[in-house]
Amino acid sequence: MTGLMILLAFILIATLAAPLYMVGLIQNPNEVTESTSPDTLQPPTLSHLLGTDDRGRDVLSEIFYGTGNSLIVGFAAAIITIVLGASVGLVAGAYGRGMDELMMRVTDIFLVIPWLPFAVILAALLPPENEPSMFKIIIVIGITSWPATARVVRSQVLSIRERAFVERAVAVGAGRAHIMRTHLLPNVFPLVFASAILSVSAAILAEAFLSFFGLSDPTKITWGLMLYNAYNHGGFANGAWWFVGPPGICIILVVLGFTFMSYSLDDILNPKLRRR
Repeated sequence: MTGLMILLAFILIATLAAPLYMVGLIQNPNEVTESTSPDTLQPPTLSHLLGTDDRGRDVLSEIFYGTGNSLIVGFAAAIITIVLGASVGLVAGAYGRGMDELMMRVTDIFLVIPWLPFAVILAALLPPENEPSMFKIIIVIGITSWPATARVVRSQVLSIRERAFVERAVAVGAGRAHIMRTHLLPNVFPLVFASAILSVSAAILAEAFLSFFGLSDPTKITWGLMLYNAYNHGGFANGAWWFVGPPGICIILVVLGFTFMSYSLDDILNPKLRRR
């Protein structure tokens, strides 16, 4: 419940960004391209509750707009991760032998490749080349994050495949596709769902990490981009804690919320862990 309350609070913040801007309570950070205000790196005041950044933009407004973009990246990248990982794990575990060996070796290759250089190369090669965008960040995170899910799903499928109800289905002539759709997928779905929740938090962390290296779209405010701007424009050096602290705290809280949710769903959906 704690994790759910945290996530609902952030979803509410993201939802309220546009209405609050319409009534003039917050500003749109994307409308400020250059510093036109003398109030740069100002500490919190009544007019700017979380202070201002290096361009004089309201940090609270950036938090509101950055929440929505960060959640979009997290959910979209997690969907790609789960679809790829679950598909590879399910097919590898169901078909076995040559198919299992081939897919697991491909998975091993993705696991041993250093993540950061691989992500940077993908971001550079994906169109449009040499132009950062949120779409590219989502694709990069999804492509580089699926192997762990594939391993977990494959292990579960190998266990379920040996159970009596699957053996009976094979005995009466059921094909692999029918067994995967009817018997294997429903039984691994709780595990996939719990992994998906945890993948969202991992994707948000990955986005913040890539943004910190300047690979994110500068026109789309995210928590990671806020930290990147703080690092490059004196937020750390000048002790502007109001520029650094809020996005960092938001990342910590949303990861904590998704982690709580994932552990709770694992307890609820996994019969071996279900509490009586």
